[in-house]
Formats: sequence, structure tokens, C-alpha cells
Amino acid sequence: MNDLDLDFKGLKAIYFNCTLTKSPEHSHTDTLIDVSRQIMEKNGVEVEVIRSIDLDIAQGIYEDMTEHGWDKDEWPEIYKRVCEADILVLAGPIWLGDNSSEMNKVVERLYGNSAELNKKGQFNMYGKVGGCLLTGNEDGVKHCAMKLLYSLQHLGYTIPPQADAGWVGEVGPGASYGDEVDGKRLGFDNDFTNRNTTFMTWNLMHQAKSFKKSGGIPAHGNQKTEWNKGSKTDFKNPEYR
Repeated sequence: MNDLDLDFKGLKAIYFNCTLTKSPEHSHTDTLIDVSRQIMEKNGVEVEVIRSIDLDIAQGIYEDMTEHGWDKDEWPEIYKRVCEADILVLAGPIWLGDNSSEMNKVVERLYGNSAELNKKGQFNMYGKVGGCLLTGNEDGVKHCAMKLLYSLQHLGYTIPPQADAGWVGEVGPGASYGDEVDGKRLGFDNDFTNRNTTFMTWNLMHQAKSFKKSGGIPAHGNQKTEWNKGSKTDFKNPEYR
């Protein structure tokens, strides 16, 4: 056994389940989340799963939508927990080959807070890591993951290798991940899904632990506060030729 430090106590992770199914009804996405969640919890990570459709999260791209005509908006309180987490996993179903409306809403709300800075003057999600999980019975895992991982890195999250996983069954209407068919649970014996979900989970934990230990991404050349003060950190406009 090598001397690799596998103690992940002190890390926090949040999974957003962006299913269109309200609790207490069963969510196939929750079943896949559980695979990843159990690995994290087994290794000391504190995990919270948020099913967005159960909450009063207003649509929009502002920090608090009650200031923009909505009667209620739970997002500001939810976002505080997001900021406390070291790991964020966006999880949801695929409909019409794309992410769910709940997923798009959550991404938009994250974007509404994207101007916030950390204590070092960097964007607030620097030093945090992100990934995604997708379920369905039609094609689109890589397309949906591409959009989600781009959105997360644009918000400041670091995307480690193999940061996405998913399962899609036979194309068309029918059973989904975890459903029982002929005495077997669909997807449970799919090595590609099991491997990718496991690799994603460990890569998220390794990267988050590394950031926790090192203090995040070095604050040089990426501080909005310093840029606004005129410090361009070696930037120079190209000369016309």
C-alpha cells in the first residue's frame, strides 16, 4: 500500500437532483446519485442532496428574485450552502436530448451569483470542483455533460478528468435506470456507467482535497479586484502589423 492520503474528512459535497419528479415519488436520477454519494460518505465526505423541484426556486438570473417580482425565492439560502461545499455535482434526466428545465433553472441561478468574489479577489467558485451525472432512456449523455461542464468551469469550478457519467437505456419510451425488468435492475450491471461514476467521484474528491490542502488556486493573474485596480499581470495588447 502506498502512502496516498485517502482521508477526505472535512470536505463537503452538494448534489442537485434536477428531476422533474417531486418527492416522495421515486427519481431514477437519485438512484445513480446514490452510487456516487455512498462512495463519498464511505470516505468521510459530508454530502447533501437537493431535489430542486421540491423547493421554491424562482426562475431568473439575479441573486434574489423577490427583488424582481417573485413572491418567494429559496435560492439565496440554498446558495449559501453551495458556497460552503467543496464539490458540486449537477445531476438530472435527459428530455428531448437535452437537460431538464429544472437543470437549466439551477444553472441560471448559479450564473446569477457568478459576479461574487472570494476573499482573495477571485471569482467565488475558484478552488471548488464540479461534475455531472445524467440518466434517461434516450441519447444525449455527452451532449448534456458538455453543456453542464462548460457552465461549471465558466462559473469558476475546476473540472477534473472524467467528471461526467450517465446511463441511457434503449432509445424510446420505457424503463429507466434502476427499474426492474425480468428480475434485473437496469443499468446496475453496466460496467461503463459503474466505472465512470466511480472515477468521477474519486477524481472530484482528490481534486477537492488537493485544493483544500493548498488553499485553492494561486491568486495571481486571476484576481478581478487587482485587474480593476489596473494590475494587468503581464497582459499587453497585440501590436498591429
